Amino acid sequence: MSSDQLFAEKKDLVGNFAFDRDAALVFDDMLTRSVPFYAEIQRMIGEIAADFAVDGTNIYDLGCSLCTTFLQLQRLEREVTFIGIDASAEMLEQGRQNLDHHHFSRPYHLLCQDLEQSFTVENASVAILNLTLQFIRPLRRDAFMRTVAEGLNKNGCLILVEKVLSDESLLNRLFIKYYYELKKRNGYSELEIAQKREALENVLIPYQLCENEELLQRAGFRSVEVFFKWYNFCGLLALK
Repeated sequence: MSSDQLFAEKKDLVGNFAFDRDAALVFDDMLTRSVPFYAEIQRMIGEIAADFAVDGTNIYDLGCSLCTTFLQLQRLEREVTFIGIDASAEMLEQGRQNLDHHHFSRPYHLLCQDLEQSFTVENASVAILNLTLQFIRPLRRDAFMRTVAEGLNKNGCLILVEKVLSDESLLNRLFIKYYYELKKRNGYSELEIAQKREALENVLIPYQLCENEELLQRAGFRSVEVFFKWYNFCGLLALK
């Protein structure tokens, strides 16, 4: 796993963050150091998915990046097909290499598709959105979520992990401060944190927790429950 040094040097102009080859090569390290309790979140996703996966169905990871979640799910005791969709060909290429390196033996398909455009979810018992929805433009999120909900089978589940905003400005500021302190503890400099924040400013657009819950309810999910919360990070479990 290569170390994330993408923003270690001072840039004259910080462009929008891109899921390109440079990001793909360091993405595992980036997530491990940037997402609080990342390994535990992945473990929880595997635990939840194991209870909702049904033989003969599909498990979707939308925004699958390096397919790390599939490795967590490899030991599922169900006959399922894994389908990963991502808009970045570079991420998917690294994902294939990741699955090959770990001798992933389950049936799978990786599809390079823009999730803001037309895509298909069908015969799904589990759908996973792990830090993906926040990169979908808000105007496209209702249509996106309807596609996910319609493709899930009855009693299927959506596992959604997102950064979230507080409706209280003081708490927003505090939670962001605590988050940046975590990044410092994990070895990121002030410069790296500032430049990464600037790169994501127009790309990553979080909702409030209540807005995500309302989005899921509008899409047709019958029940939505928080299963993980750390300051400005949240995991939601939604049932079809």
